Amino acid sequence: MESHSDEKVHTRTISVTTRDGGDGRILVEGTLQDERFATSYVITGETFPTGVIHHMAVRVRINCANLMIEDVEVDLLHVPREVCLETRNCLDAVKGLTISKGFTVKVKKLAGGAKGCAHVVELLVAMAPAAIQGFAAQRSRKPVEISSDEAKMVSRFLINTCHAWREGGPFADLLKKKFSLP
Repeated sequence: MESHSDEKVHTRTISVTTRDGGDGRILVEGTLQDERFATSYVITGETFPTGVIHHMAVRVRINCANLMIEDVEVDLLHVPREVCLETRNCLDAVKGLTISKGFTVKVKKLAGGAKGCAHVVELLVAMAPAAIQGFAAQRSRKPVEISSDEAKMVSRFLINTCHAWREGGPFADLLKKKFSLP
């Protein structure tokens, strides 16, 4: 794709880190940072200088037995407006939610729109697949035998998530055969 200019105007950086939370849990922390490289004149008449316009962190504690969010914490480290700080607790509504199919829709229903901050919601949604990877990394640090029930749970997260794990593909078939899954 051809660029008309090499001048950078905006960068969004999202980072997700998973840590061992002990007692069958993982702690997942995500950060989102937006940086603008030119002064911004917005529709409200406000002017924002160059630099960081959004910087936020979301931390969740996830139970590895069922991938349920047990706790959530939001830090609004840098926001463009004071009123944005009122959304600090917008993700409290996702406590008890399981990371599974439909997660994005549920999060947006519970915390999106006028109920919350679009950037915080977007960050949590981006964290979900990374949390699954973190769960897998945590789980696979030692060889373990998994039960048929655990294999069913894992298959719900993997099957049809990509070409390699497509229904009828070699990995889905291997998982189904190994654990006698339907």
